[in-house]
Amino acid sequence: MPRRTHLQVAIAGGGIAGVTLALALSRLPHISLSLYESAHGFSEVGAGISIGPNAVRILDWLGVGDAYREAADSLAPPWRDIWFEWRTAASADLIGTTLAPPVGQSSIHRADLLDLLTEKLPSASLHFNKRIIDARTGADGRVSLEFSDGSRACCDLLIGADGIHSALRNIVLTERGLARVDPLFTGTLAWRGLIETETLNRRFDWSGFDRRLIDIPQMHLGDNAHILTFPVKKGALINVVAFRTDPARRHVALAPDEPWVTGVSRPQLMAEFEGWSAPVRTILSAIKRPSRWALHELPPLETWHTGHIALIGDAAHAMLPHQGAGAGQGIEDAWFLSRLLSAPTLTRRDIPVVLRQYDALRRPRATAVQRTSSEAGDLYEMRSLAARQRPQLEHQLATRFDWLWQHDLRRDLERARSALGA
Repeated sequence: MPRRTHLQVAIAGGGIAGVTLALALSRLPHISLSLYESAHGFSEVGAGISIGPNAVRILDWLGVGDAYREAADSLAPPWRDIWFEWRTAASADLIGTTLAPPVGQSSIHRADLLDLLTEKLPSASLHFNKRIIDARTGADGRVSLEFSDGSRACCDLLIGADGIHSALRNIVLTERGLARVDPLFTGTLAWRGLIETETLNRRFDWSGFDRRLIDIPQMHLGDNAHILTFPVKKGALINVVAFRTDPARRHVALAPDEPWVTGVSRPQLMAEFEGWSAPVRTILSAIKRPSRWALHELPPLETWHTGHIALIGDAAHAMLPHQGAGAGQGIEDAWFLSRLLSAPTLTRRDIPVVLRQYDALRRPRATAVQRTSSEAGDLYEMRSLAARQRPQLEHQLATRFDWLWQHDLRRDLERARSALGA
């Protein structure tokens, strides 16, 4: 016997935030769920990502924490709580260590995280090759969807989880009488690559370098540049990201012929980090096919919702990756919104007030994470005053992430429910 439902929810986008929300909503008997993904299947471009303690807690609450830990990389005791060791660019001398108990540098390949989230989704709710290009809310609260293939659908609530290039973001803003917001180039380029750990081990042993610089997550800090490394795929690969920033290009649009992502040669990569320590240059030289990414972000939005449409994840708050917090904020959005929608008595008429509370509690938090992610880049790349004073730098690196990782999201939920009279 089919289950009775009285709310139809559509999610646009099958990335980490959209799929996390779909997983949470699929367990609510009063909700009929449809997830629309523009690609022919689930896929995640990219390599390894960090998942902080705040997001790992939510994966536990969703019942996928054990599966996450089985797939994710973490350090063995006594180093388990290490998030990163921080080192100087020129000599790789140790500056300090950041601890993130109880998970440390909990990292996973994006595709692996997406796999474990989608594994439990009901197949009937998934619709591929469906890109939403327009959405309008009628007087009755029903949202009409138009797809790029000419087809149409309707729902009671539409969630835009369609990433930094979101089509729904500017629909939300223009319906509220606000100006369009498009991604802004941050002035930062990131060279990415994955290296077989065995290859690096051989090169390090031959050169007499300490394997700790491979086995333990590292962040090497320099002027207007920094490089991070950490293991993924259960230690079989080392994820490498090398950042360089031109502050004069912050929020200056790329030239028409400048791609967001492009392949580069190894000599081009090495030239960007001339003069860095020998271990770092050994790591960079082992990347077979480096790619270069022009990093973009969104400015803080004035709202994340209009009527029966709301935004989550990068569609709402795309940020620089310098705190490893982007995916975690999308996971927070998804869990929080799913809890607000969990009341079985919820009706279509209740949706606007629910979305107002979602916006009121989530937007300030994610906006603060956006801002501090940018500030973290200034610290790592020696542009902030604290970075130039060694004791302040050590203190900042040891403590600046605590508020992010230890945030009490359940207290936020209590505040929202109290405001809703629930």
